[in-house]
Amino acid sequence: MIQPPELRIIGVPGLPEIKAGDDLAALIAAAVREVSIELCEGDVVVIAQKVVSKAEGRTVNLNSIEPSTLAREWAARYDKDARMVEVVLRQSKRIVRMERGVMVCETHHGFVCANAGIDASNVAEDMVTLLPVDSDESARRIRATLEHEFAARVAVIISDTFGRPWREGIANVAIGLAGIAPLIDYRGQLDSHGRPLRVTVIAVADELASAAELVTQKSAGVPVAIIRGFDFTAREASVGELIRPAESDLFR
Repeated sequence: MIQPPELRIIGVPGLPEIKAGDDLAALIAAAVREVSIELCEGDVVVIAQKVVSKAEGRTVNLNSIEPSTLAREWAARYDKDARMVEVVLRQSKRIVRMERGVMVCETHHGFVCANAGIDASNVAEDMVTLLPVDSDESARRIRATLEHEFAARVAVIISDTFGRPWREGIANVAIGLAGIAPLIDYRGQLDSHGRPLRVTVIAVADELASAAELVTQKSAGVPVAIIRGFDFTAREASVGELIRPAESDLFR
């Protein structure tokens, strides 16, 4: 009998409010055990960026920000918080589009997203979170602890919600990873009719991040998910592999 493919997505509740300096990996391990789950060989652990940023102290008190003239003028035009606009400008390597009250930015990591990934949700008033400085390194550190704690080879993906050009709604994507190849390249293989595939490269890290969001919703207080049953290629990799080079970007 053919075994049908199957994935299981397990939310991990029970993490406390994360503070700067917390050992996030140890807290995740404790939360996993608290719900009587063990990490297994080949599990993928998806972690929301917000808790990673909090643990790494990547927060800013807007009361400490002095907005520039540009930030003040643009904020006044669109009824925005000039302090927030200023933080976005400081965290941006390039402003892709800045109109109708929307700021689409390229971050120092190379991500193109709204507000340079800066977020005011799930933090105290007048506080915002920034993206981790090096999300891959964050994922590697967490993975090392989890593999030691559970004596199992796992992968770690750090996720965040990004908007999508030409599509309504936001979706989770990978902004950091460890122990998993982020792409599956089907080029050169044959389709079901025997024709060679020429352009099919699947962003599996993004797909796993998006699948995890079904149980790690922003309002659910569950920032970690375990995806079990996905047969991934285990190797040292970087989220940079998911960023399209400028020379092949038709919209830059």
